[in-house]
Amino acid sequence: MDKMHMETPDLTQANIEKLAALFPACVTETRGEGGKLKKAVNFELLRQMLSDVVLEGDEAYEFTWVGKKAAIVEAHKPIRETLRPVMEDETVPIGKDSTKKPYCSSGSVNWETTENLYIEGDNLEVLKLLQESYLGKVKMIYIDPPYNTGNDFIYRDDFAMSGEEYSEESGQIDEETGDRLFRNTDSNGRFHSDWCSMIYSRLMLARSFLNEDGAIFISIDDNEVDNLKKICEDIFGASNYIATFPWRKRTAKSDVPFGVSQDYEWIVCYAKSDKFIARVTGTERQYFETPDYPGKPWRIHDLTTQRTAAERPNSNFTMINPKTGDEFLVNPLRTWAVTQDTFLDYYEQGKIVFPGDYSFLNISRPAFRYWKEDDMKKAREMFGLMPASTKLPDDIGMSLDGTKEITELFSGKVFSYPKTSKLIKHLLDMSTKTSPNAIIMDFFSGSATTAHAVMQLNAEDGGHRKFIMVQLPEPCDEKSEAYKAGYKNICEIGKERIRRAAKKIAADNPGKPFDGGFRVFKLDKSNMADVYYSAGEYDQNMLDQLVSNIKPDRTDLDLLFGCLLEWGLPLSMPYTSEQIEGCTVHTYNDGDLIACFDEDIPDTVIKEIAKRQPLRTVFRDSSFAASPAKINVGEIFKMLTPDTRVKVL
Repeated sequence: MDKMHMETPDLTQANIEKLAALFPACVTETRGEGGKLKKAVNFELLRQMLSDVVLEGDEAYEFTWVGKKAAIVEAHKPIRETLRPVMEDETVPIGKDSTKKPYCSSGSVNWETTENLYIEGDNLEVLKLLQESYLGKVKMIYIDPPYNTGNDFIYRDDFAMSGEEYSEESGQIDEETGDRLFRNTDSNGRFHSDWCSMIYSRLMLARSFLNEDGAIFISIDDNEVDNLKKICEDIFGASNYIATFPWRKRTAKSDVPFGVSQDYEWIVCYAKSDKFIARVTGTERQYFETPDYPGKPWRIHDLTTQRTAAERPNSNFTMINPKTGDEFLVNPLRTWAVTQDTFLDYYEQGKIVFPGDYSFLNISRPAFRYWKEDDMKKAREMFGLMPASTKLPDDIGMSLDGTKEITELFSGKVFSYPKTSKLIKHLLDMSTKTSPNAIIMDFFSGSATTAHAVMQLNAEDGGHRKFIMVQLPEPCDEKSEAYKAGYKNICEIGKERIRRAAKKIAADNPGKPFDGGFRVFKLDKSNMADVYYSAGEYDQNMLDQLVSNIKPDRTDLDLLFGCLLEWGLPLSMPYTSEQIEGCTVHTYNDGDLIACFDEDIPDTVIKEIAKRQPLRTVFRDSSFAASPAKINVGEIFKMLTPDTRVKVL
């Protein structure tokens, strides 16, 4: 136990609550007997609170909680999981009368051509699996995690806990879907610690996905915004804090404690490095074309600066119009942007415009003339774009607008209070304005608002952004409208939203192509069979299980995409399959990987694969009749394509 809790009175939780009312900073969380988390008193700090002198003791500036070290370990803990593709468009009827109601699909859309991904499973495990394939490749991450209000569910990450223990501790487990959620009430002694641990391990992994000019946007409310920022400083660094954007979620006042309605939520933004730049489309600059400068559009700009006469004495002078003799003088708190010595040079170049030079200009003092061609040359200024602001546009909508948007898509209420696609689209626009081919990730996908926003922005500006959505298949409440409509879990809602949003966006933007499809993957146990028996435990009935080291229910695609993850290849590239002498041969991304998982593959097929000189090739152990055949494969590749990496499952 912590040193600060040693030799201290044994207080009841009720007394600790009373102490918290007097000294809230002295109540913390710690581990009790059996490793259980509970509320406790930091007596070292309490003694200091009650003392009028500085007491001895170590001090450090840090943010910590019970379970922080475990969260770090959890982020790097290896797992035996894989992602299984759901290629087929498996449809099931929605509602009781399937003849009148639409169908809900659990499968992919445009599998062969899409570059978007939708992944079902615990996001911590999924992030671990995707880490090698998408390391440093994601431009923007947006997440809307649980807010830890005491009413929502958060993820439990103690994977060593048995099902019985988990059920007892969390009060919620589903053996079929593997839900890993529990309700984190504020009466729980580990209220903040559990939430901090949950988000910390995920953000640790999230940072590795971002490229050097990437950023993460996180929606949060007042409950954990302070802890979230401290965690982000830990992971991303305080110098990479970009901004906190206030999002107004309601106009109607809410009756809450202290009589203050919490009308705003926050979107906290941190960058991977100082290379991130947020830009938005600004008001188009107004250029003029006049007879005195044919073919040279120009605009005007302020000719003064916020420098005092004392700071720039050479720029504090009376400016005289050479044509009219009119005099102009700025006040002592501002000076001209030119000096008296350079004024005539600028004037002769046509770079200074005086009041009265053009009847259509309403100016009261001299102004700079800027040529459009010079603007175009200034790449650093990113012509047409302006720095982003923490003030979000007025038309991005509030919580009710998000509900209305998805309700209209589904012709009924299936999801409450999602963010509006306009809000996410604005964040996408500011962070990917100069990266229209960027990869966007959301690992708390919910109703898939982020995917909706990506497709909408692509249709509007011609971009080719790709999305990766990750969502745990949380069961819908059986009393909910979504469940009654036939949606058994949130993933079914999210995938259906993408389908419906794609159709609507296409109808609203005719002639503007965008990728409205997605490949579905589901988190599952490893493709490899679990064989952990000792020699004395084997019997005759087990021999059949040892014929193959691959689970019998796994398909060629399961094995192919499992290899892609192991080799760190993206999951969205094109691939083809063909028959060569009766064997099915899979080619991924034009030769990044060629695989064949058939039994007893003849040498002629092996040689044909080798002649294509793939970067990698994969077979299964049963592809070869015996060890000599396996050795012969190695020799064939050494002779025909020695640089090919050969793997046998």
